Amino acid sequence: MNAPLPSEPEQLRVQGDGVELAVYRWGNAAGPTLLLVHGYPDNHEVWLPLVRELAAEFQIVAYDVRGAGSSDKPRQRQDYHLAKLANDLEAVIRAVSPERPVHLVAHDWGSIQSWEAVTEPRIQPLLASYTSLSGPCLDHVGHWLRERLKQKRPGALLQLLGQLVSSWYIALFHTPLLPELAWRLGLGKLWPSFLRRVEGIRQPHRSRSQAADGAHGVKLYRANFIRSLLQPRQRGTEVPVQLIVPTRDRFVRPQLFAHLPNWAPTLWRREVHAGHWQLLAEPKQLALWLREFIAHLNGGAASRALQQAQIKPGAGTYAGKLVLVTGAGSGIGRATLLEFAERGAAVLAADINLPAAERSAELARALGAEAFAYRLDVGDSAAMQGLADWVAGKFGSPDIVVNNAGIGLAGGMLDTTSADWERLLRINLWSVIDGSRLFARQMIDAGKRGHIVNTASAAAFVPLRNYPAYATSKAAVLMLSECLRAEMAGHGIGVTALCPGLVDTAIIQATRFTGLDAAAEATQRAKAQRLYRRRNLSAETVAQHLLRGIERNRAVVAVGAEAHLSIAQWRFAPWLSRLLARLNLAG
Repeated sequence: MNAPLPSEPEQLRVQGDGVELAVYRWGNAAGPTLLLVHGYPDNHEVWLPLVRELAAEFQIVAYDVRGAGSSDKPRQRQDYHLAKLANDLEAVIRAVSPERPVHLVAHDWGSIQSWEAVTEPRIQPLLASYTSLSGPCLDHVGHWLRERLKQKRPGALLQLLGQLVSSWYIALFHTPLLPELAWRLGLGKLWPSFLRRVEGIRQPHRSRSQAADGAHGVKLYRANFIRSLLQPRQRGTEVPVQLIVPTRDRFVRPQLFAHLPNWAPTLWRREVHAGHWQLLAEPKQLALWLREFIAHLNGGAASRALQQAQIKPGAGTYAGKLVLVTGAGSGIGRATLLEFAERGAAVLAADINLPAAERSAELARALGAEAFAYRLDVGDSAAMQGLADWVAGKFGSPDIVVNNAGIGLAGGMLDTTSADWERLLRINLWSVIDGSRLFARQMIDAGKRGHIVNTASAAAFVPLRNYPAYATSKAAVLMLSECLRAEMAGHGIGVTALCPGLVDTAIIQATRFTGLDAAAEATQRAKAQRLYRRRNLSAETVAQHLLRGIERNRAVVAVGAEAHLSIAQWRFAPWLSRLLARLNLAG
């Protein structure tokens, strides 16, 4: 059950730009002032759950924007231009907090119109901060659209197409009369059912003015979208901005905010696994982030989570992300760590060889990244739990985990002892199970849209008589990843199995060849090393392919022609794979 409101709000009427606005005030008059601006098709009542959370600490002001609730409802489309909406917001600030700047919080269309005010030089001094949820600046969107069209790359055009599909309703709202009729004839009554079934909100609120708010609010779209997108202006701000991006938002995709650091140099970005309205209906997370953000702006120390969220101009793709890589002391692990570091991530290098992990962290710092080193025996489940506890205490949760540590083992089934099997499976399989289980739980609890990478191998698709233990462990990692991917999809967590081919790394030098004396084992190892060196597939190439796979949420990232050939052969000609498995390719 929701807690009751602390008291009935003080109600005011404020003269805006040619309209009278209904304004409501609650809470602690001595505290910082929060000004809440609602979106479409809502009115100020959508903020009541957040008011319950914060009224004891803040003075909270919300108002019905023009066309909604108890505020005036102009009939002409031009009366809903962004400039007039920004003037309304300025009038409310001057009426309720003439002496102190306010902390602005806005959602959906409230956020869109607030960007107009936040980027207006005369209004910026009235604002202590701006927290934006699910509503971009239309001018920024216009520049984003132009950039995507100029690039002419398939990926950029797909992003553009995806956003156009998500924004289907905008075209509908530009049709004459139809949206108004839909709201008047029943959509207003059906709105709570939509929020419950589509958005997953357990106790949706329905306003008595819902139908009227929806019908009048379509003028916001008609008055602004086409003009702003076709003729975007340069709109920057010096106001500190906290951007909150719900990753399950069906209407506003995260890519629309990719270039926001260029417009808002003092920026914090938070991602949350939530839908478009979920943070308003279940606002504890939002309330926590507002307290934390405002306390820091008022001189308090920044929490670790807030430090991670800060984005600077020119920051890389993964700025604000924490990436954990096991087996990061060399090879694919180190290359992956450094690739993430180069793209702005904070990185944690975990390896059984602490000096090697520290060297990887040192190299990451040389690229400008924040980096940490941790000694870890991945074959010890207690040690994995210890790492997870340490990460939770220091960082809260990683954003990306790469379960990469592994060892090699060659030799026939009859020459491989149970102790050999146990050691290899503890490191190659159980460490992946532990890492996936422990850190997926952290990501879910933190509401993060994270990603888990499990390093398998092309050997997962290739039966070979001389590598039964190694191939079995990697095939198990592949299937584990597929199962985990299905389970995590509902939480917004991606899972990728990395399947590289013949990569020249230190794992070859450490591979044991069972059933051979020392001299024969050395000979076999030298042959394998020559093969891998001739192939010349680098760990850096694997890392680059992996990051592209993560960005596209690929289930399997195969690297190297031999990896792709092995996968195709196993899928389309398994009889050939079985025939080749009989050959002693290591001999």
